[in-house]
Amino acid sequence: MLNNKIPPIIVVLFFAMVMAIIAHYSVIDFTAFIFYAAIILLVIGCVFCIAGVVSFRLANTTVNPRKPAQASELVTTGIYRISRNPMYVGFAFILAAWGVWLASLWALLCVIAFIGYLTWFQIIPEERELQKIFGQAYSDYKLQVKRWL
Repeated sequence: MLNNKIPPIIVVLFFAMVMAIIAHYSVIDFTAFIFYAAIILLVIGCVFCIAGVVSFRLANTTVNPRKPAQASELVTTGIYRISRNPMYVGFAFILAAWGVWLASLWALLCVIAFIGYLTWFQIIPEERELQKIFGQAYSDYKLQVKRWL
């Protein structure tokens, strides 16, 4: 019946017009989506950070990231079964929440830069110290649990 009767460009224009009408009468406000997505990421980040600190406190070891040589206990329980660096994971989620809140893909790319910086200039030096202190136990732990997630 309509086989090959209407040129495809006319079909495209027809559907473009229908889409415009639908969009006009069903405006989706992404403000709520952005708000909830940012809140969810923020909460996840805070949970990771708090769980990391609590685990360290329960093990009576240092939380100070600038002095990993003061670590008195290798913490491998709780949140540390999921990530070797849950506080840093939490910070990354918090930054991701901020990027979503700002509604900027370019801002979100800064989370990748943050992860790169922290990996090279914080985590790798920490890992060297922890390897010296805890030896094979730390090597085994690194094989079982990922650095980030």
